[in-house]
Formats: sequence, C-alpha cells, structure tokens
Amino acid sequence: MSELFIGTQGFAFKDWVGPFFPRGMAPSRHLEWYSRQFRTIEINTSFYGVPRPATVDGWQRRVPEGFRFAAKFPQEITHEKMLVGCGALTERFIETMRGLGDKLGPLLLQFSYQFDPDHFGDLVRYLEQLPSDLQFAVEVRNRDWYETEICDMLKAQGKALALHDLYYMPRREDVTASFVYIRWLGRRVDLQQFDRIQLDRRDEEKWWAERVARFLDQGLSVFGYFNNHWAGHAPASAQGFLKALGQPIESIEPLPPEPHQPRLL
Repeated sequence: MSELFIGTQGFAFKDWVGPFFPRGMAPSRHLEWYSRQFRTIEINTSFYGVPRPATVDGWQRRVPEGFRFAAKFPQEITHEKMLVGCGALTERFIETMRGLGDKLGPLLLQFSYQFDPDHFGDLVRYLEQLPSDLQFAVEVRNRDWYETEICDMLKAQGKALALHDLYYMPRREDVTASFVYIRWLGRRVDLQQFDRIQLDRRDEEKWWAERVARFLDQGLSVFGYFNNHWAGHAPASAQGFLKALGQPIESIEPLPPEPHQPRLL
C-alpha cells in the first residue's frame, strides 16, 4: 500500500520561530510541534556525526506512531572516505538509527560532485553490505552518473535513486525501489533568510505533483523533503505541496504541558 510522507530537511532553524514555531516555545518541543503537522523529517545532524543513542531515543519518544525519520549518512562515510574503509562506522550509524524502531524511514547516502562514476565499483560493493531489512536511497550530484548503469544496479539491489530538483542537475523520475525518495533543494547563494516564501516555484511544484500522484497510483510510497533554499521557507513549501496533492492540512492544537511541569491557569 502506498503512503505519502512529505516534510522538510531539518527543523532547527531560528527563522522558523514565529512563522512556524510559536514564539516562546522551548526548542526541546519543536520536534513535537513539527510532528503534529508533518509525517516525516529528514535528519541533517547525522551528516556531521553519528547521533548519540540518547538523542535518537528522544526523537523517537517525541513523535506519534506513524511518523517516519529519514537520516543522512555521516559525511565521513560519503564525502571523506567515499565508502572505503568505513565498515565499523557504517555499522555504528545503522545500529544507532535502529533505535527509532518502526519510526525509522529511509537512510540517505548523499554524495558530493567529486563522487563521480570512477567510484562505481566502490558504490556497488558498499551497497551490497548494507542490511536488507532497511530502506536506502542514493543521491548523486554529478550528472556523469546518468551515463552509467546506476539505475539498473540500484534496481537490482532494491535501493532508491534519490530524485531531486537541483539547479545544475537534470530532473529524473526513475523508480528503482519499492519507494521513491525526493529532495527539493536550491542554490545556497539565492536565499539567506528562511522565514517566508521568496521564490515562485509553482511551475516546478506542478511538475512534481503530477509525478508524485502517479507514483502513488502505482502503489509506491513517496518520501519527499523540502530545503529552505528551495523557496525560502521549507514548512510553507511542504504544506503548499501537500495542498497541491489534495492532502488536508489539519489545524494544530496547542501542545500539552511537559509532564513534569504544572498546568498554568
């Protein structure tokens, strides 16, 4: 059965306080608030290092059933070592993320432009070692990969080619797994504030909405994540996309007080 999971890339942005998070809300409650409006989040902090198990446990406890966390592999694996000699680190990362239980969604291998098709063999060998019971997506940022057999290889392994809207990369709609993983990016130089929509992306939104609707009709689950640089304010982009797909946006009730805090009258 297909399911739709649309959210943002990260959630810890000070510019979201006011436009998205209520002013005065403790940052420790931001994820809880976020999870009342979206069904998924792409964790970005894991790119900078394997999270502490206690942190992962806190994430898991603060969101409702049915919520899904996607997470980036650490950059030490994808950018520094480029998949070579990082077996122990990979195992530690995956086992840590398993702490999310059934709230764990796909894990993303995001590569840099320098990770080109000369590393095809390394990629094949690395993916073959990953556990078969989890979902993995592979994002390449060098268009030369599209001249290789990467899609056939990923399909044979059941891994998803991460689709993205990135200014210098061609749009793709390849399906290589039982789910689809999409990232809406943007150019970092275009926007420096993230408190409101600043770029008109309606044409691109329509293009992607048509494809996501088709993926869902095909019985594929879709995970999609908006970056602030896409249009200026990722939560509004995600909400707008859900509306374009005919998905209702529920009104959000105030959060209950923390269990250790007395209710204020």
